[in-house]
Amino acid sequence: MSDPNFYQQLRSILETEAVVVATIVEVIGSAPREVGAKMAICRDGSIIGTIGGGAGEGKVIKEALTVLKTGKKQLIEIDLTGTPGKDIQGVCGGKVQVWLEKWSGEKALTLVEQILELFKTGQSGTLVTSFIKNTQPYLMGYPLGCAECNRNFTHQKNETHLSFSSASSGRKPCTNTASSAKFIETIQPPPILLIVGGGHVALSLAQIASLAGFQIAVQDDRPEFVTPQRFPQALLFPQPITTALDAFAAHSQLYVALVTRGYPQDIEALQAILQRPLGYQYIGAIGSQKRIRMISQALQQQGISLEKLPDFHAPIGLDIGALTPEEIAVSICGELIKVRRGGTGLSLCERMQHSKKPSKVHIGELLYARWQ
Repeated sequence: MSDPNFYQQLRSILETEAVVVATIVEVIGSAPREVGAKMAICRDGSIIGTIGGGAGEGKVIKEALTVLKTGKKQLIEIDLTGTPGKDIQGVCGGKVQVWLEKWSGEKALTLVEQILELFKTGQSGTLVTSFIKNTQPYLMGYPLGCAECNRNFTHQKNETHLSFSSASSGRKPCTNTASSAKFIETIQPPPILLIVGGGHVALSLAQIASLAGFQIAVQDDRPEFVTPQRFPQALLFPQPITTALDAFAAHSQLYVALVTRGYPQDIEALQAILQRPLGYQYIGAIGSQKRIRMISQALQQQGISLEKLPDFHAPIGLDIGALTPEEIAVSICGELIKVRRGGTGLSLCERMQHSKKPSKVHIGELLYARWQ
């Protein structure tokens, strides 16, 4: 789970009461949420976040209230197969393993603060959840992690890892290894979208991309275009792009959308980007084919080749026939999500027609709708 809002709300609750954190630790087949998705359950049954909704989530909440009283960790299974005669909680086609653990006190608050600090600095970290008694989740490299666990832990970058014993049909956590069974997940900072230019498209893009889970930053050298009134959800940089980019040197999940007022501003931004070792995941520029061609030619005359940006998206966005600033923003955000999640850009019905694995087509869309 790499959602700052979830951990910010969790910190607020932990200051006054204990909660149970439910984490999806394994998915078999199709399910509405991914491995690592989290939900926090409070004493009154209210929740922060979601692991999919519907009857399955209701079962988790019920069991979590028991864990909150007893303090005993628990692994439960949600059956979404739709198999006749079984106690099922949905019809998505798969099964979900959910780990329930009570979080309370100063140690839990410290852990949440450490995770929030990772988000703030744009860095990644590794969260380890042990399945044995009297242990608490911890971030690798922080004092909260015990020395023995750190010695026995082999880091697997950008990978979620879970060990289960195959000796039992109940799929209980394995505890017969030196380090015991544990769930290991990478905590990544949320992607940050730097919007270069503060015009009409930028206004809509900031709103839509924020809803899609991107942190927003807006740069424009015209201060009147970069104000809290225009962009209440964004970090603001009313300064030259060469200065603004220095703030993103440490970010590993940087997305850049050039929606400037003209190609001279595009050229200035691209020059500055190419001169810095930024950890960007995406760069795109708005404009017609003629404008993009002019940008390329101007850079070549200065001895700069766009080949240094092999995945430069220009013109920016997906082909959905967008005309208005709002539609163009949807087009751009669709492409951002495609790059972030690894989609095809096809319509879902087209993908289902061509996919050899139709059950996995709608992991985040149709399946989620089925579990409501």
